[in-house]
Amino acid sequence: MKCNTLIFDFDGTIADTLDEALKIYNSMADQYSLLKVRDSDVADLRHMSIGRLFDHLGISKHRAPKMLYQGTRMLKSRIASLPLIQGMAEALPVLRSRAKHFGILTSNSVDNVSLFLNTHGLEDVFTFVSSTSKLTGKARHLRSIQKSYGIDPDEMIYIGDEIRDIRAAKKAGVAVAAVGWGFNSPESLQAEDPDFMLQHPDELTALLA
Repeated sequence: MKCNTLIFDFDGTIADTLDEALKIYNSMADQYSLLKVRDSDVADLRHMSIGRLFDHLGISKHRAPKMLYQGTRMLKSRIASLPLIQGMAEALPVLRSRAKHFGILTSNSVDNVSLFLNTHGLEDVFTFVSSTSKLTGKARHLRSIQKSYGIDPDEMIYIGDEIRDIRAAKKAGVAVAAVGWGFNSPESLQAEDPDFMLQHPDELTALLA
């Protein structure tokens, strides 16, 4: 496959936001009468799809968009202080030099992503940032990106750290690289049969070799 387009998930794939996201979730748990997450729970939660996770925590489908919006707004004041995934600062510029299109598709907000990229000196690396307010809406956005930029699906790879990223890419008909350094466990990601399974950002460069 000759690939010229890489599109990244943001949280857990580029930005190390997990700890902060858990703090924000726990701060909202009492408000919504939800199960709080302890540090000792995280290993088990990493094996769950988004649907199983929501069922476990008691988050209903109709409440999820409101919580996502609220959590995203709370994250804005903290995003600039959060770190890059180790190794991404070195890998991203190399990958960008080999790609025609280089973007981000995220459930986070464009403002949050822009603040983070500016803080880490990466504001000029990506050609676009796209956001979806729905946790399960990435397939439609991947197809929209293809249409907007005239990208052949066979030339595109979506890179993400969650089971839902793999499923969205497959639904959109594009290749997917799952990364084992984010939220979902490598075992749970591998079970979804991604086209590529990566364990360290150094391995990303092989996608455009």
